[in-house]
Amino acid sequence: MGLVVQKYGGSSVADAEGIKRVAKRIVEAKKNGNQVVAVVSAMGDTTDELIDLAEQVSPIPAGRELDMLLTAGERISMALLAMAIKNLGHEAQSFTGSQAGVITDSVHNKARIIDVTPGRIRASVDEGNIAIVAGFQGVSQDSKDITTLGRGGSDTTAVALAAALDAEVCEIYTDVDGVFTADPRVVKKARKIDWISFEDMLELAASGSKVLLHRCVEYARRYNIPIHVRSSFSGLQGTWVSSEPIKQGDKQVEQAIISGVAHDTSEAKITVVGVPDKPGEAASIFRTIADAEINIDMVVQNVSAASTGLTDISFTLPKAEGRKAIDALEKNRAGIGFESLRYDDQIGKISLVGAGMKTNPGVTADFFTALSDAGVNIELISTSEIRISVVTRKDDVAEAVRAVHTAFGLDSDSDEAVVYGGTGR
Repeated sequence: MGLVVQKYGGSSVADAEGIKRVAKRIVEAKKNGNQVVAVVSAMGDTTDELIDLAEQVSPIPAGRELDMLLTAGERISMALLAMAIKNLGHEAQSFTGSQAGVITDSVHNKARIIDVTPGRIRASVDEGNIAIVAGFQGVSQDSKDITTLGRGGSDTTAVALAAALDAEVCEIYTDVDGVFTADPRVVKKARKIDWISFEDMLELAASGSKVLLHRCVEYARRYNIPIHVRSSFSGLQGTWVSSEPIKQGDKQVEQAIISGVAHDTSEAKITVVGVPDKPGEAASIFRTIADAEINIDMVVQNVSAASTGLTDISFTLPKAEGRKAIDALEKNRAGIGFESLRYDDQIGKISLVGAGMKTNPGVTADFFTALSDAGVNIELISTSEIRISVVTRKDDVAEAVRAVHTAFGLDSDSDEAVVYGGTGR
């Protein structure tokens, strides 16, 4: 008997009918001879609604209490799903993240998983139960407080449990039929990918593809847990994310030269103006940002002006961290010695991802030609062996994604991509 971990996003359990539909799918997996552990997100937009409610009560909610509030959403989902499964004649037990043994650090609102000790889950499934686990949450190893893993954290919960339980596969159920060559909400002719490597999926996730969380893919690669991304609204095969290609019949699915086009409009750009062009200045800037616990993405430094010996350094970061970054830099202005700061949150990032880039000359030229033909101006550029990313104006992102998608022959012959509901999580 194999063990399967299934994760259902908020759109899959958005209402009573959705919960009953998910219960039937879980029971079907049980009837097929599997032990089943299901991880659930909060219903629909519950998490967003709880955040809104907290902000109405307090402009800056305390991290510990916000985690206590937000974890209520998943507890509601898990209990209702367990009830629905029992109504179908099967035994189910629901567990919070802490009861499931998800141990984290002490950082509220974006904790990282340190360990998973799933003794109660293993005992439950060995007794013949279906285990239902609240995603997105755990318990601090040090303070024993409830913590949350950040947005999309249920994906990480599912993969971490799959690794700890030595599951055969982790199935991530969402509201689209798999991983597509672009966001189907932007590119109607996006194609479903049958198989994608962990490396390419990591780049897509880091570049803004919302179907899988970057940390989830990172965890799966580390423990070599195959992920099957599919829709809870259809019975179609989805996308396999793994270290080795899958086989369909007698034919092995080959890796495409270009895996897809991702975009992200959740970042902002900060330009540090008038930085002395001498050793240690960039280090001071980014040490200040690091000490504020802010992650940055793209960085570019201009050539210094010969007359002044000053340069400008620009970098991108999450919009939500913009205010904190500005405050940290201003506090250390004297130590760094810059002239001023410019903040811009009307930017977007477009990324082309594919392992075939490193062996196919001309990809970079074709990428920039497509953007030029679409009249899209480029502000920043960043590359790796399997990715090219550029920053443009936010208003140009959708047109840029469609232009690049078409230029690299990724368009489907028909409108293949179906979005069943929700926002893609």
